[in-house]
Amino acid sequence: MSTTQEEHGSAEPQAAASGAHELRERIQRVIDQQINPAVAMHGGVISLVEVKDNKAFVHMGGGCQGCGMAAMTLSAGVQALLLEEVPELEAVVDVTNHASGDKPYFPGGE
Repeated sequence: MSTTQEEHGSAEPQAAASGAHELRERIQRVIDQQINPAVAMHGGVISLVEVKDNKAFVHMGGGCQGCGMAAMTLSAGVQALLLEEVPELEAVVDVTNHASGDKPYFPGGE
């Protein structure tokens, strides 16, 4: 194998890794700057767990974990914004165990 072929062969995985890293950074930026400030008003936090096959896997914590509106927050808020801001993203998947949440947000009925 020539030096050029060897260099090209190793450049493709590096370019893919760089692209995946850049995609993760863009998703994280949207979460940090737009999504978390909004869900923080209800005591929630969204964490990016993994990006794989153009899908973002997120964990919903704090007031979002176990909340009855978590699915709506995910689809109408988190996913909608991420798909708009990061067009190559195909889906957002919630990996949260909502049954284990101990402090979901419920407004007081006073």
